[in-house]
Amino acid sequence: MVSTKDVVDHHLKCFGEHDLKGILSDYAPGAVLFTPDGPLRGADAIRPLFQAMIAEFGKPGAMFSMKQQFVEGDYAYILWTAETADNVYEVGTDTFVVRDGKIVTQSFTGKITPKG
Repeated sequence: MVSTKDVVDHHLKCFGEHDLKGILSDYAPGAVLFTPDGPLRGADAIRPLFQAMIAEFGKPGAMFSMKQQFVEGDYAYILWTAETADNVYEVGTDTFVVRDGKIVTQSFTGKITPKG
């Protein structure tokens, strides 16, 4: 059985490698990703968010720094900072609920300041 930590580690690895297919494979059918703009339901709704993030973090000079990562049973929490050519992520945080080796619920928020 795949642990919550394994799923989150895979998710982060795929994000770091700009692997959209790998990222989306971590989500259960019907998964919900809560964002500041509202919930996204299912891989088809989640895909554009990660396409945009991969494009942004794929530009030269992008940096990502994990500050904290905690896992308790089916739940995981990460706290991070980042900087891209377009934005400064003063703080970013995600909370995950993982069941049967797939993300069923995730929330994301951050303090994002556009550059320029």
